[in-house]
Amino acid sequence: MRPRALSALALGLVLLVTGCGEAGKSPEKAAAPPSASPSPSPTPVTKPSPTHTTPAKPKLRPVPKKLPAGLHRASGSNGVALTFDDGPDPRYTPQILAQLRAARVKATFCVVGKQAKRYPELVARIVREGHQLCNHSWHHDVNLGRRSAAEIRSDLERTNEAIHAAAPKAPITWFRQPGGRWTAEEVAIAKQMGLRPLHWSVDPQDWDHPPAKTIIKRVKGATRHGSVVLMHDAGGDRAQTMAACRHLIPDLKRRFGIALPR
Repeated sequence: MRPRALSALALGLVLLVTGCGEAGKSPEKAAAPPSASPSPSPTPVTKPSPTHTTPAKPKLRPVPKKLPAGLHRASGSNGVALTFDDGPDPRYTPQILAQLRAARVKATFCVVGKQAKRYPELVARIVREGHQLCNHSWHHDVNLGRRSAAEIRSDLERTNEAIHAAAPKAPITWFRQPGGRWTAEEVAIAKQMGLRPLHWSVDPQDWDHPPAKTIIKRVKGATRHGSVVLMHDAGGDRAQTMAACRHLIPDLKRRFGIALPR
C-alpha cells in the first residue's frame, strides 16, 4: 500500500474512536432553557358599593285599649241609621241605591277617597238622591288613627277633595275610621275639620261574607231604636249583603223607621 493511503486510513480510525463516544450511548440532548415563571395576575380593584339606607318607618301609636270618648254610636232619633262602607262600587252601590229609593228611605255612605276619585258619577248620584256622605279615609287605612297628626289630617283632606271634585257642594258630615280603630288624636283632628266621628252599634260582620240569612239574623237580633247599622256596598263580593238588604230595609223601616244620623 502506498504511504499516502496508509496515512489517510490511520487518520480515519483515530476520528472514529474519539468523535462518537462510548458504544450504546446516545449523545446528551441540549439542556432546555429554564421556563419563565408565570407573571402574577393583577389584583382586581373593587369599588366600594354605595350604601342604600332605607328610611325608618315612622312609629305608630299603640292600639288603644278602649275606644275614645266622643264617638257617635246612635242615630240621634228613634229611627235606625243605615250606613254603607268602602264604596262607591259600580256593581253594588247602584243596587243599594235602587233598594233605598224603592223603600223611600235615606242612608249614609262612608266613601273611600280612591273609590270616589275612580267613580265620581256614583258619588254625585248618592248626593243627588238625598243620601249623606261620610269620609272613610283615602285607601281604607286601618292604622290611620295611629299615625302622626300631619298624616291623619292630610289623609282626611285628600279624601274630602276627591269627594268634592265629584260633588262640589255636598256637605261631608261624618268621618268613620276603617275597622273602628279609633284614637283620641284622630277624633280631635276630625272634629277640627268639622267631621263628626261616626261609629256603629250593630255589626253583622257582612265583610266576612256570611250567608244572607246570617246577616239578616244578626241585624234583626241586635237592632233597637236609635241603632246605627254597619254594612258594606264595596270591598269584595257583596252579593249576600245585597240579598239581605232586600229583606232588612223594608223590615227595619216597618219596625223602627229609618233615619239619617244626626
